[in-house]
Amino acid sequence: MPFKLVITSLFLASSLIASAQKITWEKKEWEMVHTKASIVSLGKFNQVLKIERDLTKFPFDEKNLDATTDGPSFVKLTNLDMENGSIEVKVLSRIQENNPFPAARGFIGLAYRIDKANKHFDAMYLRPSNGRADDQLRRNHSVQYFSYPDFGFNRLRKEANGLYETYANIGLDEWITMRIEFQNKKARLYLNQQEQPAFLVNEMLGSSKTGSIGLWVEIGTVGYFRDLKIQNK
Repeated sequence: MPFKLVITSLFLASSLIASAQKITWEKKEWEMVHTKASIVSLGKFNQVLKIERDLTKFPFDEKNLDATTDGPSFVKLTNLDMENGSIEVKVLSRIQENNPFPAARGFIGLAYRIDKANKHFDAMYLRPSNGRADDQLRRNHSVQYFSYPDFGFNRLRKEANGLYETYANIGLDEWITMRIEFQNKKARLYLNQQEQPAFLVNEMLGSSKTGSIGLWVEIGTVGYFRDLKIQNK
């Protein structure tokens, strides 16, 4: 094969790989970070964004949860630098078939203040299967805040005495409206248009002060997102 043709073929291949890492949804460009994403119909709703964690790019080890969970597994909005504001989106999660983690809870949520290298961000997520469990301790773990890379759920659960997680009446396979309002060090999570916040974080732990947002899922989850609203203050 002529040298010029080889170069052209490699360029085309690399272009296809690069384009495969981006998706356009709701007239915005998104970057897939350790995730697989597609636009699907779900029930009566069209143009729903479906996201799953990509285990080939971000392997999971049940024996090393600290290093392989609560990480950058999201679809990230490109060309956004946001310090304070609000994000609202409707989310629905299901447990994957052949789920590799028996303790999967349908983890789904939002990341924000994501830096350009995806090495620092804050996030809140839901564990919908915990919301109506018969075990009160599981119910107490329905909502979670974490800050990547230093403060995952496991460390916060050991060191923060429940300050960074709480209960919410939520379930799998149902649409849940999440709205996060964040200002300086404080964040509030509102669920299903309720007037009062379901969750308060008075001292966020992240080192990133500005950045983009991400639609986040974790191990064993098939996550769906629709009706995104962003207010950049």
